[in-house]
Amino acid sequence: MRKLIWLISLLFIAGQAGAQSLQQKIQAAFNRLQADKQCEYGTVSLTVLDAKTGEQVFGGNANMGLAPGSTLKTVTTITAFNLLGKDFVYQTQFGYNGTISGGNLNGDLIIKGTGDPTLGSSRWETTKEQHILNEMVSALRAAGVSHINGRIIGDDSIYGTQTIPDGWIMQDLGTYYGAGVTGLCWRENQFDITLNPNTGRVGSPISVKGTVPNTPYLTFISELTNGEAGTGDNAYPYIPAFNTNVMYLRGTYAVDQTKMRVSAAIPDPAYDIAYRLTDTLKRLGITVTGDATSTTMLIAKGLSVPPIVKNLNTFFSPNLSQMVYWTNRKSLNLYAEELLKAIAYKAGKTATTANGVETLHNFWSKRGLDTNSMDLSDGCGLSPADRITTRTIATILQSAKKEAWFPDFYESLPIYNDMHMKSGSIHNVLAYAGYQTHAGRELCFSIIVNNYNGSGRSIKDKMFRVLDELK
Repeated sequence: MRKLIWLISLLFIAGQAGAQSLQQKIQAAFNRLQADKQCEYGTVSLTVLDAKTGEQVFGGNANMGLAPGSTLKTVTTITAFNLLGKDFVYQTQFGYNGTISGGNLNGDLIIKGTGDPTLGSSRWETTKEQHILNEMVSALRAAGVSHINGRIIGDDSIYGTQTIPDGWIMQDLGTYYGAGVTGLCWRENQFDITLNPNTGRVGSPISVKGTVPNTPYLTFISELTNGEAGTGDNAYPYIPAFNTNVMYLRGTYAVDQTKMRVSAAIPDPAYDIAYRLTDTLKRLGITVTGDATSTTMLIAKGLSVPPIVKNLNTFFSPNLSQMVYWTNRKSLNLYAEELLKAIAYKAGKTATTANGVETLHNFWSKRGLDTNSMDLSDGCGLSPADRITTRTIATILQSAKKEAWFPDFYESLPIYNDMHMKSGSIHNVLAYAGYQTHAGRELCFSIIVNNYNGSGRSIKDKMFRVLDELK
């Protein structure tokens, strides 16, 4: 009996020593990172929790609010799983206002969105641009329509007129990752600007060659110049000022860059889908007497958007699990922001970013989190004003572990440094959040560095050395 007690005591002590050893190793690695010259004027925070029990394994500056970059997407997508459900889908209506007689539609064709970020996306066969347009044409032909005596309207009114969350910076707004959060999305609200070949001379101008797809309704003025080799793509498109169609391209594009294209935000996605459908119908011999237009354009003219009186087709998005996969794998800001608005809308509130944040706060407050630990301006982490603690992110990650949809969420996390974790980066900010198993013990973690100096690649490697202690 004494031998048994001695053996149990020995195993307990060994377990405690192992736990202390892990904590000590993390502490030493954390201290090295915190003392590194790259963090001399910066802030480092790390929280590691037991993913099953929620017990804190390590906390370093764990309750300090910091900019999380795109690791905030883990918070938004976990909240979406909880409030929308893994089978949630968006629906886009395609119908008309008026009457059909003798092959003539006397009225307007209307595409009414509910915030589906996948409509026209190339990520699924059923969402691709050509598939959607073909389905719309088929619906019209099935209804016997060969002539439209009216307009084609892209209706994104469900989200109101503010498409850009407060707190996003001007430089991001014309880029593909700063595309507006609209009620009717199209091609993930982005297109490509192609550039004429580099001259090889630093400082020489670069002109615009065209766009993919062709976008004749926009005019481009390039102030872009060739940058030094190795400086990469620092080209920034600037969206047109209200009621204009001129898009500026500014910054530098390195002389050794070969892609020669810049991805940009579509200024008015609702108009673009209406324009593409109008163009498709005319090429197929279905005449349209009116112009393509959108909610934004009609409001600017003091006009209202007519309702759909007869639906011809409904387009369904992939389910939430599938959307979350791409949200986190490819860090799609648009998807995260659309989900945040959908959370507000389902809660019975006006679908705004601010209401989405409020709904998110209310949900986690009821789960026992102090929402003072997160001061958020958006759902994707693009805003430099976002603040959240690593303790809060890790706690939310830990809460997901017991849910039936957890395997779908876990699968959405990219793999960096042989670890399942979401990355996040904005100016002088780098962060990671995810899961790792150490000696059979499942852990979840969040690490953030704000205001580092020097190379992003270098600080990443140093952060990975800290996270290596969790392996």
